[in-house]
Amino acid sequence: MAAVPADAGPAAEGEEQAPLLGAGGDDDSRNGDVVETQQHYRSRWRSIRVMYLTMFFSSVGFSIVIMSIWPYLQKIDLTADASFLGWIIASYSLGQMIASPLFGLWSNHRPRREPLVVSITISVAANCLYAYVHLPSSHNKYYMLVARSLVGFGAGNVAVVRSYIAGATSLTERTSAMANTSACQATGFILGPVFQTCFSLIGEKGVTWEIIHLQVNMYTAPVLMAAFLGIINIILIFAIFREHQVDDMGRQCKSINFEEESDFDQVAQGNIDQVAVLTINTLFFVFLFVFAVFETIATPLTMDMYSWTRKEAVFYNGIILGAIGIESVIVFMVVQVVSKKTGERAVLFGGLVIILVGFFILLPWGKQLPNIQWEDVKNNTLPRIIFSEMLTPLWKFQTQLSSNYTVEPTGCSIVQPWCLYTPVIHLAQYITSDILIGLGYPVCNVMSYTLYSKILGPKPQGVYMGWLTASGSGARILGPVFVSQIYTRWGPRWAFSLICGITVFSLFLLEVTYKRLIEFSVRYGMMQE
Repeated sequence: MAAVPADAGPAAEGEEQAPLLGAGGDDDSRNGDVVETQQHYRSRWRSIRVMYLTMFFSSVGFSIVIMSIWPYLQKIDLTADASFLGWIIASYSLGQMIASPLFGLWSNHRPRREPLVVSITISVAANCLYAYVHLPSSHNKYYMLVARSLVGFGAGNVAVVRSYIAGATSLTERTSAMANTSACQATGFILGPVFQTCFSLIGEKGVTWEIIHLQVNMYTAPVLMAAFLGIINIILIFAIFREHQVDDMGRQCKSINFEEESDFDQVAQGNIDQVAVLTINTLFFVFLFVFAVFETIATPLTMDMYSWTRKEAVFYNGIILGAIGIESVIVFMVVQVVSKKTGERAVLFGGLVIILVGFFILLPWGKQLPNIQWEDVKNNTLPRIIFSEMLTPLWKFQTQLSSNYTVEPTGCSIVQPWCLYTPVIHLAQYITSDILIGLGYPVCNVMSYTLYSKILGPKPQGVYMGWLTASGSGARILGPVFVSQIYTRWGPRWAFSLICGITVFSLFLLEVTYKRLIEFSVRYGMMQE
C-alpha cells in the first residue's frame, strides 16, 4: 500500500495520494520500486496547487467582465451593435484556440515557466488595454476586440497547466488532480460575475487618475483586478513553481532535460493510440458544443416561452447558472470517488447519457402554445396594447398604460413563425433539464481530460493538450452560431432534436472505441488495468 508521509500536509489526505517513500537508489528504480523523497513530494504538490490557482485566475479573467461588456461597449462606441458584441464574445475563444497548441508545443521543449509567464503577461497587458479602450477618439470597439482576443490568447496556457498536472501525477492521483483543476476553473467562472456585481457599486463615473488617464469605474475595475491577479500569479510561478515529472506508477524522473528524451520517454517506446486521441477530441468538442448551445439559448428561450422581460431573463438565468456552477463544483468532488469504483470510461458514458436525457426533456410537447408577441410595440397605441395584452394580468396592463404605451414587448415574437405552432416548454421541463445538464457536463468534462492524459501516457503532452483545448474553444465559437440559426428559423424542437442526435452519435462513438480508451501503461503491459 502507498504510505503517506506523516508531515506531508493536506495534500496527502483523501484525493491526493502519495506514492511510496524510500531512500533507495538506482537499483530500486530499476526493480520497479516507487521512490520519492518527502521534499520532492511537497514541492511537487506545491507546484500543482500553483497550477490550480493559475486555472482559477484565468477563468476569473474571462468571466469577470462578461456582464458588463455590452453596456461598456455602448458607452465607448455608439457605432457598435449587437452583432459586433458577438464578435467580441467569440474573440476570446478564438484567441485561446490559436494559442493553445502553440503554448503546448513550447512547453514540450522548454521549461513550462516560460510559456506560463509569457501567456499571463499577455493577459495582464490585454486587461490594461481594456481599461483604456475609452481613450481613443474613434474605433474604440476595435480596441476592445483586440483586448479580448489577447486575453483569450493568454488563456491558451490552460493546455500548459493540464499537461504539467498530467506529467506530475501518477495514475492514482490523476483523476483527483484533474477534478480539482476543473473545480478551480468552475469556481472562477462562478466568482467572476460576483466580483463584477460588487464593482458595480462604484458606478459608471467612478474616479479618475489624471496623471495616467485611468478611469476606475464599474467597467474598468474588474479588468484591473484581473490584471492584479495575473501579477500575483507570475510571482507565485517564480517563487514556488518547480518542474516535476513522475511516471504512471509515481516514480520520479531524476532529471528533466528538454533537449533530450527523459527517462520515461526512453522506457515508453510505444506509440500513442491516435484513434483514442481523436475520439476524446471529438467527444470533448461535442461536450463543449452542447453546453455552449445551452448557455446561449437560455435567455432567448425563457423570454419566448415564459414572456420574461430582458431584465427578468438575465436575473433568473443568472441565478440558475450560478446554481449550476455550484452543482458542478460538487460534482467535481463526487466524481473522484465514483470513478475509482467504476472507472473513467463508465463515468464518461453515464455523464453523456445524462446530457442526452437533459436535452430530450427540453423537447416541446402538449397543446399549450406560448404567448405571442404580435409586433414591436415600441410605439404602441392603446388599441394595439389591448389586442396584444388581452391575456396578461390587469396590473401589468395598468403599468403599460401609465408608461405612455412604450413598454418592452414580451412573449414569442411573430417574426419567428414556429411560435404559432410549437408547444410551450414548461418551466418544470426547463428547470429539470438545467439540473441534468449541470450534472452531466462537469462529469464529461473532467473525465475527458483524465482519460486523455492517461491515454497519452508519460510522453510530453503539451501539444496534445493544446489540441484538446483548441477543440473546446472551437466548439464554444460554433455552438452559439449553430443554435442562433436553427432556433430562430425552426424553433426549439429542431434545435434540441439535432443536439440529441449529436449526443446519440457521441454515445455510439464512445461505445465503438470503448476498449481502446485505456491507459498507455496498461496498453503496453507496463501495469495492469
